[in-house]
Amino acid sequence: MRVVAVFGGGGAKSLAHAGAWKALLEAGARPSHIVGTSMGAVVGAAFAAGSTYERFVEMACSLGPKDVAALDRFALVKGVFAANIFKPKPLQKSIARLVPATRFAQLEIPLTVTATDVDSGELVLFGELGQDAPLIDVLYASCALPLYFPPGRIDGRRLADGGLRAALPLGPASKIHADLVVAIDVGPGFDEPPTSRRAPIPALVRAHGEAIRVMMAAQTERAIAEWPKEGPRLLVVRAVAEREATFAVGEGERYLKAGYDATKRALG
Repeated sequence: MRVVAVFGGGGAKSLAHAGAWKALLEAGARPSHIVGTSMGAVVGAAFAAGSTYERFVEMACSLGPKDVAALDRFALVKGVFAANIFKPKPLQKSIARLVPATRFAQLEIPLTVTATDVDSGELVLFGELGQDAPLIDVLYASCALPLYFPPGRIDGRRLADGGLRAALPLGPASKIHADLVVAIDVGPGFDEPPTSRRAPIPALVRAHGEAIRVMMAAQTERAIAEWPKEGPRLLVVRAVAEREATFAVGEGERYLKAGYDATKRALG
């Protein structure tokens, strides 16, 4: 059976994709192609490069908040005139630690990564269904959510988080010859309950996050509804539904379990 795994964006919640990966392997449904966005693309790239579940979990759980979201102190000085809040280098280094490959050609499983051209608004594909570029540069660009990180630059284009166009990248997945597409959704959704403990973040940043949440949730609903009737069977697994958890690095173990349990149930 030809299985395509779709790993959507969700920041720290994307560790649920690793749990989903474990459940897929146990069910004998090893993906023959992975499509990923944002941190979902990073997780997918690690497994496509041959990383074991144990290695990935060990590396991921060793990362602290500053390894992913290191505050750019100049942003505090610039205030509302700052271009981004976090430094790009720590995230880039963490991606390189998690993914044991530097080129798409080194991957054992075909991988497609999405990013968004912030000037044209175009959804840009890299890897199996798109263009070639250094893998770590592509993965960083796919994660570079505006306000938080500066865009990546590849071939003269300014590229940002693929979730701006498709937090759950079903469009590219629908073009792949497969029997089953398993899409792991950990991104924003209208099913997320109000948070009981609001994260201590500035009001402007929260307003940005709320706007992004509504936009991405609507895109995901539309992508699922528009899945082609003649396409392969689509199984959407809603592994995590939480607000204000993009940088909840300390919740990794819980997200791993959530992804594993939800995927195992969905596969029956």
